[in-house]
Amino acid sequence: MAFGQPSGPPATARQVQDLTALIHAAGHSDFRDARGPLGLTQRQAGGKFTRDEAEDLIAQLESEAELESPAQAESPAQAESPAQSVPGGRQPVDRRELERRRFLDKLPDDELAAELQRRGWVVIQP
Repeated sequence: MAFGQPSGPPATARQVQDLTALIHAAGHSDFRDARGPLGLTQRQAGGKFTRDEAEDLIAQLESEAELESPAQAESPAQAESPAQSVPGGRQPVDRRELERRRFLDKLPDDELAAELQRRGWVVIQP
């Protein structure tokens, strides 16, 4: 494989359309505008993605949209302090935190409770 070449088949037109819509919904004008905040490569900023890259970025943007949705109203105690916010209202992307949240959402309640008890926590069902 030559330097700088994609390591897989190119993304489908549908994936690129979905990515474009999600990029716009996230407040960016195009892929180049989103390059820094999303950590895209120069090739990706030009709209060139492999299928795997497109799939991962779509999942990331969709999960961010779910986390930022107004349906999940925060209580004042959970609201983030102004000192921790990023100018422009966008929060920095932490891929590991998003993966943890997805994993914990899929974990059955009883297994999560058992793991917390194993670690010494007291767990009470709501």
